[in-house]
Amino acid sequence: MKYLITTLIIGLLLSTGAVADDGYPLVGRPVDPKVPAAWDFYRDYDAQTKLLKDLAAAHPDICRLDSIGKSWEGREMWVMTVTNFSKGDELRKPAFWLDGAIHANEVQSSDAALYTCWYLVEGYGQMDYIRDLVDRQVFYILPMMSPDSREVHLHEAATTNDPRTGQRPVDNDRDGLFDEDDDDDIDGDGHIVSMRIKDPNGRYKEHDEYPWMMVRAEADEVGGWTMLGGEGIDNDGDGMVNEDGAGGYDPNRDWGYDWQPGHVQWGAYRYPFSLQENRAVSEFALAHPNIGGAQSFHNAGGMILSGPGAEENTYSRSDRQVYDAIGEKGEQMLPGYTYMITWEDLYTVHGGELDWWYANVGAISYTNELWTSFNYFRTENDGSWTGSREDQARFNELLLFGEAFVDWHEVEHPDYGTVEVGGYKKSYGRQPPSFLIQEELHRNMAFTVFHAAQLPRIRVADVRVRQLEHGLTEVTATIVNDNLIPTRLSVAERNSLVRPDLVSLSGGNGLKVLTAMRGGDMFFRQPREQEHDPQNMRVDSVSLSSPVYVRWIVRGSGPFTVTADSIKGGLSTLTSE
Repeated sequence: MKYLITTLIIGLLLSTGAVADDGYPLVGRPVDPKVPAAWDFYRDYDAQTKLLKDLAAAHPDICRLDSIGKSWEGREMWVMTVTNFSKGDELRKPAFWLDGAIHANEVQSSDAALYTCWYLVEGYGQMDYIRDLVDRQVFYILPMMSPDSREVHLHEAATTNDPRTGQRPVDNDRDGLFDEDDDDDIDGDGHIVSMRIKDPNGRYKEHDEYPWMMVRAEADEVGGWTMLGGEGIDNDGDGMVNEDGAGGYDPNRDWGYDWQPGHVQWGAYRYPFSLQENRAVSEFALAHPNIGGAQSFHNAGGMILSGPGAEENTYSRSDRQVYDAIGEKGEQMLPGYTYMITWEDLYTVHGGELDWWYANVGAISYTNELWTSFNYFRTENDGSWTGSREDQARFNELLLFGEAFVDWHEVEHPDYGTVEVGGYKKSYGRQPPSFLIQEELHRNMAFTVFHAAQLPRIRVADVRVRQLEHGLTEVTATIVNDNLIPTRLSVAERNSLVRPDLVSLSGGNGLKVLTAMRGGDMFFRQPREQEHDPQNMRVDSVSLSSPVYVRWIVRGSGPFTVTADSIKGGLSTLTSE
């Protein structure tokens, strides 16, 4: 009896969370976090804000929460800074930017950024790799770039594809009215699905195996149904349904590089950075020139996208090699994902965030399109990792028990009479189901951390001193970069986005620098002399494969201190013995 009572008490404590569940040491997750968090659902603005504030309060030594501005509807745009504040000035550390949900309907992209923030903060005290990264680098994380429309998607009737835009009113159909003909939830179930009507001449039919799924009839088949588009009515009486919904622009066509007007690039707003949310990000980036890497989370399709977005915007060969090395590693970390060049493998994008980070900031940047239909059953489909519509239907039937689909049912439509509405719910198609969310978030977080770990890290590897004749001294330093990303990308050199790296000599008794040179090897076989200000040698860039050697001829005796100062690669000093 005592055993039974004890067992019941322990079970009750476990079920209420009063006993920690960390008795079994699972790998790959923070153990006993100060801010526990589940990752099998999507948090709205208030819930994300609370988690961010809780993290900042629990870990003030390694994270700080700031607002960089307000959205169109007045919501704070929260950026979490993650770094060890006791180890150096954050503006002199290599920095990484991460954002999510510039397209508001791409909900898991926001949670992926939030998960990354949570994992870095809660994993800091337990994982050596994370601790080292947070000690020597800084992360700036904006989980919700388009918070207004994300709230609409989560709390109001929507499709899985909407709203992609923001909430600024736009007259899409040029009738003098703004946002007057949006989707309509005719049956009030919270989902905008499809409408169909029986029609002997219709060109759609029910799928043979999954009759609730509509497919186009073959040329020699009778269809029997006409599809009437998305659920809605003609609100403004112009003969069209759902033609002027909320917003009507694409926030990812508003950036200040290669921006094109609307007749060239659909979705462009009035002028570059005419959207205040994007402008807030750009102003933050320009105030933080140490940002050398950037990542944006989107959905869906299982893609690791690099620029350029348009064919005419070329990337240099050396920069492309860095992109390829990181992107190809991502394919290993993200099963079913494909590393792609946007314009070449997907479509043309003018005025996109991806190119702006590279061309205007000088940062290696990727866009990850989270979730791939490969994850339905994780098998190839005709030589491709892309799942079919049948896979999607079968997954809904076998693993979700049909809950992803709104069954067809009759409703009265003011224009069409009796129609049927039905289709996939807004939470299915572009987003993982609940039991697969955390895996998607974790794998993309891991790729982001790998990308961030490749930020440039300038280092004075050695300082050698040799006495010369006539009271002169030769001081030679080797400057290296331990990571894949160079201290200045080729685009940053070519367009002078940041100043060159500086390698300076100080210390010594009666130091007077007579001349200085730099070389590509330890023998200085092709030295380049710097006549002006030789004490502070200017270096174009330091890469993993190309260390830089600097030599000074001086009067004075040591010890001598060499300082390597890189805007994106940080600071390093070393004193001779």
